[in-house]
Amino acid sequence: KYRDEARPRAGLLRGREFIMEDSYSFDIHGAGLDASYEAHRGAYLRIFARLGQEVVPVKATAGAMGGSKIKEFLHPTEIGEDTFVRSAGGYAANVEAVTTVVPAEIDYTGAPAAEVKDTPGTPTIETLVDAANQLAPRADRPWTAADTLKNVVLAVDLPTGERRIVVIGVPGDRAVDLKRVEANIGAYLPVAGEIGVEAAGEEDLRKHPGLVKGYIGPGESVDAAVLGTTGKTGLLYLVDARVVSGTSWVTGANVDGKHVFGPVAGRDFGWDGVIEATEVRAGDEAPDGSGPLEAARGIEMGHIFQLGRKYAGALGLQVLDANVKLATVTMGSYGVGVTRAVAALAESNHDDKGLVWPRNVAPADVHVVATGRGEENFAAAARLSEELEAAGLEVIYDDRPKVSPGVKFSDAELLGVPTILVVGRGLAHCVVEVKGRATGEAQNVALVAAAAHVAALAGK
Repeated sequence: KYRDEARPRAGLLRGREFIMEDSYSFDIHGAGLDASYEAHRGAYLRIFARLGQEVVPVKATAGAMGGSKIKEFLHPTEIGEDTFVRSAGGYAANVEAVTTVVPAEIDYTGAPAAEVKDTPGTPTIETLVDAANQLAPRADRPWTAADTLKNVVLAVDLPTGERRIVVIGVPGDRAVDLKRVEANIGAYLPVAGEIGVEAAGEEDLRKHPGLVKGYIGPGESVDAAVLGTTGKTGLLYLVDARVVSGTSWVTGANVDGKHVFGPVAGRDFGWDGVIEATEVRAGDEAPDGSGPLEAARGIEMGHIFQLGRKYAGALGLQVLDANVKLATVTMGSYGVGVTRAVAALAESNHDDKGLVWPRNVAPADVHVVATGRGEENFAAAARLSEELEAAGLEVIYDDRPKVSPGVKFSDAELLGVPTILVVGRGLAHCVVEVKGRATGEAQNVALVAAAAHVAALAGK
């Protein structure tokens, strides 16, 4: 496969050309799809176990591929390009797929009316909080960023070439995660294909004079909304799941230097929909109630999708069912990144001398090194290499005659084959040195028993 990118990123982990194992399943009923999905999930877990790679199956979003019941297999590593979260109770998900624990709605009967206050020079959440504590100090506690409703203006580039402006309301103590927005905004923009999301620029804002930078708010009331498809701007307005009916906020009044204190969600302003758009933090509660989340980074090693009938329906892919009636098949899609697996193995299996390949995936079983000036050493090493190959082992034989032992040893450690066998000075006593690349431990083994010894190490 190929990536249409100007340049490779992240070295071997994200090259422009790469190899994948792809598989597809076709079933008539959902039960058959479930069985195919589980068979692939189990097979992939066994593959990664044989590779010696730790993987965490995590919940993921469909993206442009579509489908449901999607899992990614992530290898935890600090250099991973994906962020995921997991709980001690077993929940695991890519951050794009995490759902917020929604707070309960609040009865706003008797809540005081919202009030517009002058707040000059407060275009940021930090300056707004400072002003709020000076202008309208609370009796119970100080104002914090979590009390503010930040309205973030985003530009969404659609596959059609259209650039659409969307506003997302989030608690002021939370940052907007653009990857989460990209993964979830498709529900409100019914277009097929990849979309791009970025912060709206100055040119975008100039086209919408109703948006007062630094002081954007949902509007004076539900009947006099500024944001939303029925508001003055006509812009799609989505909110974070924490903005539930009855919650009270401090937000922009759509006038330079003014904010509204106490607008109540559901009473004073509405929205077009709810979106998972904010950053996921360590310590947030897992949506399944299994405890607080911890964050980690990982490399995506594989993924499995239940595609359903989306593509089969578009292609008219039908078969005769048990009742001899035409039925549209339901599909599954499954893939393992072969090239990426090699890169991930190299990343997690190395030291300052070079690679340390796990035996199951090493390019050879044993690296034979002949040292010294005597022809007998090279002759013995050659015979030993032949014996090892006859025993079913893959052998790298370094027979370079004019290269120093130090260079040969360095090259053997750099290549990282699990077992290094040295035919050198010990040959005078009919022994060779067998060294484990991973442990660095070496032992002398009788020449006549060397092939059998190494074959046993390799499980042959």
